[in-house]
Formats: sequence, C-alpha cells, structure tokens
Amino acid sequence: MSPETAVELVQRAVSVGLMVAGPLLATALVVGLGISVLQAVTQIQEQTLTFIPKLLALAVVLVLSLPWILRTLVEFLVQSLRSLSGLAV
Repeated sequence: MSPETAVELVQRAVSVGLMVAGPLLATALVVGLGISVLQAVTQIQEQTLTFIPKLLALAVVLVLSLPWILRTLVEFLVQSLRSLSGLAV
C-alpha cells in the first residue's frame, strides 16, 4: 500500500466519522448552551438540569438520524471492501 493510498483511506475514515458524529455533537452543543444560559438567567445550579435535557435531545436526534448514519457507514464499508482488492500488493 502506498502512502498516498493510506492517507486517502484515513481521510475518508475521518470524514465519515465527523459526518456521523456531527449531528449528535451539534445537538449536545446547542442544548448545553441553551441550558447554560437558562441557568445563568435563573441562577439555578442543579447538575441534573444539564444532564437530562441533553440526554433526551441526543436520544431524539439519534433515533431520527440513525437510518442516515447506518446508510453512511455501510456505504463507507462497501467502498472500503471494494477497494481492498486494489490495496493488496
């Protein structure tokens, strides 16, 4: 395997990883910031106030985006396995 091929494979893997994790990370960021603003305004410093809404929002986003995530991962796996025969030297 040439270094260029290895770099391309790693770039695709990182790209797919970021695409798959993006919606969940963005949701956690938005909900976390929203709860932080709410806590700053109301001066309520309850730890579970940040955990429960973030957990519920992540569960909803995961359920809604799971078909897309699985399709993206399967497409990456199929492409990787198809190119596997060209990688072996």
